[in-house]
Amino acid sequence: MKLLPGVLRAALGLVLLLPLLRPANAVEPISLGLAIAGAAASALTGFISYPRLYCYFRECCLQRHDQRAAAALQENLDKKLFGQHLVNKVVVKAVKGFLNNTNAKKPLALSLHGWTGTGKNFVGRIVAESIYKRGLQSKYVHQFVATLHFPHAHSINLYKDQLQSWIRGNVSICPRSLFIFDEMDKMHAGLIDSIKPFLDYYELLDGVSYRQAIFIFLSNAGAEKITEVALDFWRNGRTREDIQLTDIQNALSVSVFNNKNSGFWHSTLIDRNLIDYFVPFLPLEYKHVKMCVRVEIESRGYAVDEDILTRIANEMTYFPREERIYSDKGCKTVDAKLDYYF
Repeated sequence: MKLLPGVLRAALGLVLLLPLLRPANAVEPISLGLAIAGAAASALTGFISYPRLYCYFRECCLQRHDQRAAAALQENLDKKLFGQHLVNKVVVKAVKGFLNNTNAKKPLALSLHGWTGTGKNFVGRIVAESIYKRGLQSKYVHQFVATLHFPHAHSINLYKDQLQSWIRGNVSICPRSLFIFDEMDKMHAGLIDSIKPFLDYYELLDGVSYRQAIFIFLSNAGAEKITEVALDFWRNGRTREDIQLTDIQNALSVSVFNNKNSGFWHSTLIDRNLIDYFVPFLPLEYKHVKMCVRVEIESRGYAVDEDILTRIANEMTYFPREERIYSDKGCKTVDAKLDYYF
């Protein structure tokens, strides 16, 4: 904290001088107390009315400047996300453009798809941390896990009411609320459609604007289609970096729409084009697994042992069985395997 408001500096100075003061007869103790209380109250008023200082100590909605959030997102994805050039490009551009848009027509909706261990949860966490310092722990970030929060099919109508109330209440408090829905492929069909009005092109709904909110959906659905495209490129002698979003996105959205276990089965969110981007996470190769192992070893404060690094990567299982190109668990079990060696 570099600068304090003048009134706060004055109040602090008065408090520091108290031990040096010798009360004169003309100044009664109660009068001195009232003066101190008045200065403190004035300082507190100045403190609360100074937004940047207040938000230094307390978490605020729209905490980080849009440019800082975009820069933090780009830096973290560059350093920590491996083998996902499409994700890096699409997510950064989508989030940055949305944060800088002062007249968005609808909330941002991203749907992240791919096998387990490819980085979907990680990217959701990084987006949260780029906007709010406390990340997933922020009171403005709301994470739902299908099997935890919506476990019973017979309670779907109750879940719909609760979900709508939760979103409405929190966006009323903070327009830049972030909602992350995990395990979409385990979501009961029709449940996610209950939030369709909040994602649509409405200026206000019952006096509330949802146009600054962000919705992120995470799902394993569509992973087969993504792998199919990646394998076609590999077998034709082309690199994964040659894959463009246009090579996958349309086929991915159709696959998810027609998949009864996607959470988006015949969803109006897709039918009405309310999902802005279907983001494909490519299956990870052997070299990407080694990158994950290296970063995890370094994050634990150990020197990288190349022999251990290689052994862990080799212990992973890969598919297709003949070619053994892609890790079937991505980097998901790296942490557990390191526990064995360290």
